[in-house]
Amino acid sequence: MAEDDRSSEGVRDEPVNVVDRLFLQLPLDPVINCAMVCDGEIPLDSIKSEIHNSLLMLHPKFRSLMVRDSGGREYWRRTEVDVDRHLIFIHRRLSDDPDEDAVNDYLADLSHSSPLSADKPLWEIHLLVAHKTVVFRVHHALGDGVSLMEMLLSLCRRIDDPSQTPTTIRGGKTSSYMPRRWNVVTLLKIVWFTVLYVLQMAFTFLWRRDKMTAVSVGDGVELRPRILATARFRLDDMKTVKRAVPNSTINDVLLGIISSGLSRYLDTRSLTNSDRITGIAPVNLRQHDSSNLKNLHANTQQGNRVGIILLPFLYQKRSLDPLDSVKRAKAMIDKKKHSLEALFTYVLCYLVACSFGIKPFGIFNYRICCNTTFLISNIVGPDDKMTLWGNTVKYIRVIPSAFPQAIILNMVSYAGCADMQILVAKDIVPDPKVLAKCFEKALMEMKEAVE
Repeated sequence: MAEDDRSSEGVRDEPVNVVDRLFLQLPLDPVINCAMVCDGEIPLDSIKSEIHNSLLMLHPKFRSLMVRDSGGREYWRRTEVDVDRHLIFIHRRLSDDPDEDAVNDYLADLSHSSPLSADKPLWEIHLLVAHKTVVFRVHHALGDGVSLMEMLLSLCRRIDDPSQTPTTIRGGKTSSYMPRRWNVVTLLKIVWFTVLYVLQMAFTFLWRRDKMTAVSVGDGVELRPRILATARFRLDDMKTVKRAVPNSTINDVLLGIISSGLSRYLDTRSLTNSDRITGIAPVNLRQHDSSNLKNLHANTQQGNRVGIILLPFLYQKRSLDPLDSVKRAKAMIDKKKHSLEALFTYVLCYLVACSFGIKPFGIFNYRICCNTTFLISNIVGPDDKMTLWGNTVKYIRVIPSAFPQAIILNMVSYAGCADMQILVAKDIVPDPKVLAKCFEKALMEMKEAVE
């Protein structure tokens, strides 16, 4: 593309950064679907003006088209935003099922077969009027989970002070997944664990894959129909378990729940005790200052800076101590914190993409996904109730479009609860509500063991 190419607003086109380019490639092309369910009727007459006046419209990517030059290189081009084209109104009930099931079915369909149109900025808002639900659809190339959550919160207001937008539980900066204190011992650990985990990542890319189980598959699973269920946890219960395992975190508890819950579920599918189940977790390597939302709107090149880590679990029969799964998860994550696995994967893929193009970068990520069983991410939401366009938000649920794994897990905390969306391939895991109950029972057993 020539240097003098400019958008309709007279602003020079900006090249898409490397990681964002990956998210624009098939077969990934991920879209984040976020449902906010309200307790009152959606004010349809004022939505357009609310969006026009929101900080959302200050973000350059929400006002830019993604265009490609003759060589296939992607650029952001500023354009005029016609909000009407981004609003989709659905007045009828989606089904006779309860609202939660109907909305989950709608999100599952969106995650499987509804890409965003490239002839407008890559976002949409679906208004499920009969279900009092607003579904935000944002392409992952527009930002990472933390920044997109902050941008969506710019449309909301605090209940105690409607002039203010809500903030997440972590009011300050979130930083990369790296050790905080450095000394000789720490340096030696970092070198050892980095080499170890990078080799494991390389083996997973080349040939090592999870054994075929009732919840694993391989290439092409992202094309299969999906169904969605929700596991709901109380943050106080997770904190009770966290306090029972010294120096643990909510993420340790979450991984313990997943390990125990998957083992519970696989108990019903007649598996042996030697199966390894590997997950992938994205790690945000860029700092955010959630106390100043306008910083997130500085420029289009502020997008994704994400590495990945592998999370290997061994299927195990139920332990006498329900906290064992949390202790094992903590031990694993403590080692991961003493490695530069996430940073290494980001830098390596960045160098490969810059040197050989985006295609090898895409192949690496796709093969890693195909050789693992599940993907897990966790987004921190507001600690207090908030309103969206004057209505109190009952809960927030987020799920990305389908990746090449049979199980996609995404947890969002909000107002004392944490909802984990469980997106599964319909023909691989036909009963995701059973899997959700396994996760919920795992946490309750941990809590009861502590009390």
